[in-house]
Amino acid sequence: MATKSFIELQEFSDEQLANELGETITQYRKIRFDHALKGLENPLAIRSVRRDIARMKNEVRRREIASMTPEQLAKRTKIRNRK
Repeated sequence: MATKSFIELQEFSDEQLANELGETITQYRKIRFDHALKGLENPLAIRSVRRDIARMKNEVRRREIASMTPEQLAKRTKIRNRK
């Protein structure tokens, strides 16, 4: 089942997604720094931000694969089969 945040990410344009990813990574770094210095009231916030970053990166990669030509997809399949 798709989560609410995943559905929202699909509605973003490529530019919006890249901007949101950059902002979220910056937020993650700030949260980690704050946690190292003084601790957080809710340390599970780190986990949720990290998962949001993973969702965004996954959506970016899904769009890259969807825009590949058949030749690029065939090459990708060969590389994956070697592993």
